[in-house]
Amino acid sequence: MKTPLFSGTGVALVTPFRKQPETVDFTKLEALIEHIITSGVDYIVALGTTSEAATMTDSERSAVQEFIIETVSGRLPIMLGLGGNNTQHLIDTIARTNFDGISGLLSVTPFYNKPNQRGLAAHYRAVSEASPVPVVIYNVPGRTGVNLTAETTLSLANECPNIIGIKEASGNMAQIMEILRNRPAGFRVISGDDALTYPLLTLGADGVISVIANALPQQMSQMVRYASKGDLKKALPLHNLMLPFINAIFEEGNPTGIKALLEIQGHITGTLRLPLVKASKTLTNKLTTLCNELRNQA
Repeated sequence: MKTPLFSGTGVALVTPFRKQPETVDFTKLEALIEHIITSGVDYIVALGTTSEAATMTDSERSAVQEFIIETVSGRLPIMLGLGGNNTQHLIDTIARTNFDGISGLLSVTPFYNKPNQRGLAAHYRAVSEASPVPVVIYNVPGRTGVNLTAETTLSLANECPNIIGIKEASGNMAQIMEILRNRPAGFRVISGDDALTYPLLTLGADGVISVIANALPQQMSQMVRYASKGDLKKALPLHNLMLPFINAIFEEGNPTGIKALLEIQGHITGTLRLPLVKASKTLTNKLTTLCNELRNQA
């Protein structure tokens, strides 16, 4: 039986950059971490897709990881994003990584190569054996070009004791429901899509790894707690409140939208690294209007 480590609201943490030069703004990162912790989230995901880890150097990634661990200081679990499309290179990276202060590993399906299901399963078995901490697999075919099927997910869940869950961002409700219906006890099914979190929670999912929770941590955390307890009358209004924000922040890609929203809120600058670019004026105006409407409702 697997040990359920991650539930509730995890935040896919952004990385604030200065405008010039585009270096990591650790002061803003510290303030953002403190804001989301005090707002009631359950765990933090470091160096995931939303962090722009793909555009960081090895030394930057190490510095950001160490800073997050030091700032969180044991108050919440930390899940570390590590993935790749070269299995041996990923295993070597895991071997070199310091996992002190890290509670779990989030590893995306190999991208670009487009492996078949046997290849995906073999990849994750190797990652599971190499990782010193529990592994959450991450299925996001819109980014990787390949879908991890329910059959493969369930096979890994049953065969690999160190694979404790999946972040499911396929958007395929039938597939996710099959995983939820047939998963072994303790295997976490985590929403990887903010907009689908509420319906997935009603079906028995264990929470979310959320982008919008960078900017609306209290609202997402409360919604997840209410829905997880079956109090849908309190959860649904929070879902409906967040939904326009969620739809807006993904209009021009992630983390473009969430960084624009965080800049409007005064938490960070909206600076991104190429090939990503800042949000358009149209999107910025839309997010500003939503923020003003939210303040007027308070």
